[in-house]
Amino acid sequence: MATIAEHGLDGLTMAGLGREVGMSSGHLLYYFRTKDELLLRTLEWSEGRLGAERSALLSRPAGARERLEAYVDLYVPDGHRDPHWTLWLEVWNRSQNADEDARARQAAIEGAWHRDLVALLAEGISRGEFRAVDPDRYATRLRALLDGFSVHVAVGIPGTGRPQVLAHVAEFIADSLIP
Repeated sequence: MATIAEHGLDGLTMAGLGREVGMSSGHLLYYFRTKDELLLRTLEWSEGRLGAERSALLSRPAGARERLEAYVDLYVPDGHRDPHWTLWLEVWNRSQNADEDARARQAAIEGAWHRDLVALLAEGISRGEFRAVDPDRYATRLRALLDGFSVHVAVGIPGTGRPQVLAHVAEFIADSLIP
């Protein structure tokens, strides 16, 4: 993940990666077939780790609002060239030419984030912590906002660092979701 984040997929050779991880390029190609498959499997591995972290934070004994803040905190990149977000940018960049299997795998990753957010919103609504909104529609819009801001953070657009983004998202949630 760090090597892909540092060099980008176009700047990465299987031979160079093999040297960094102590494997031959032939070994890497045997397991991954292509650089695109290597990228997607790396993203799936990274998302597996984040999914476990997300599950733990969403199941802790706290109010829905506090857990929503934790969800947003986990979602937004740590800063410019965040390795996890660099993987996403690489995957999205290649999505136009991806096969159906790769698209389905990407959709499964995104779907997990969406389902968890919908469930959290529905819980908060049922407990009166959030306004009565359609949880699925709100989750779609909030994730689009998070994705847009997160891309800005990950690519380093001036004025859209992590603290500014978290403040914008908190204001949006307060204005649109908190009674």
